[in-house]
Amino acid sequence: MRETLIRALSGFVFITLLIISFFNQHSLILIFFVFGLICLSEFKKLIGLESKIPYILFTVIYFIFGYWNIISNETNIIDVATQILQVFTIFVQLFLIKDLFSEKTIPLFPLKKYLLTTFYLSSAFVFLPLITNYSGSFDFKILLGSFILIWVNDSFAYLVGKNFGKQKLFSRISPKKTVEGFLGGVFFACIASYFIFIFTETLTFNYWLILSVIISTIGTIGDLIESKFKRQANVKDSGNIMPGHGGLLDRLDSIIFAAPFIYLFLRITTYVS
Repeated sequence: MRETLIRALSGFVFITLLIISFFNQHSLILIFFVFGLICLSEFKKLIGLESKIPYILFTVIYFIFGYWNIISNETNIIDVATQILQVFTIFVQLFLIKDLFSEKTIPLFPLKKYLLTTFYLSSAFVFLPLITNYSGSFDFKILLGSFILIWVNDSFAYLVGKNFGKQKLFSRISPKKTVEGFLGGVFFACIASYFIFIFTETLTFNYWLILSVIISTIGTIGDLIESKFKRQANVKDSGNIMPGHGGLLDRLDSIIFAAPFIYLFLRITTYVS
């Protein structure tokens, strides 16, 4: 009972801080900067990297692309640079997906550790504030909707998997995840996308429906990749900053991995609309 109460309280504090930050652009940028530093610290421990350089790279990348990109009027040059950053980020993520399915352990030679801290984590965090500004003006509702889709997917994947799951999704990495749970999470995220469409009045329902599938699928892959890093490091959680939940990276791994793909989809919609 006490453990459940602690878990609920720490989860409530996390969600409250997150939602409050959504209502002001600068507070949102600041909270994700702090979250990014914490997640980076946890990830460095998972891969055994002691250097301080990733903190410097994260700060530079985040404030150039995640802050200056939003407040600057010189949009052309930095917009091109952001697209290049996005290509590198997604390229590294695709390699991680390859490693997830084809390698028993993810190779962690020194250069790759720096590539991962830079493009798997640091640059991915940049796209969280960029999602709120993809149309040229601040609007937190799409990012909030994306978080809600992640939470709905995770919750119903757990519930459906626990009650109806039989076929393991990826038993070597996450024994509790099932195919039935994954499909249940996607299904209920699709249902949730309709209500998000109604209440946010941002994207069309078709776009929200596509986003729900993208977020559920890519987010699940992101969760599996982080689980593989934890398994290689022989730890249950990425940290202990959230009592009952583990580390902050454990809570944000799905949205971090999905963010570049969400932003890419939003950019595509601006060209086809």
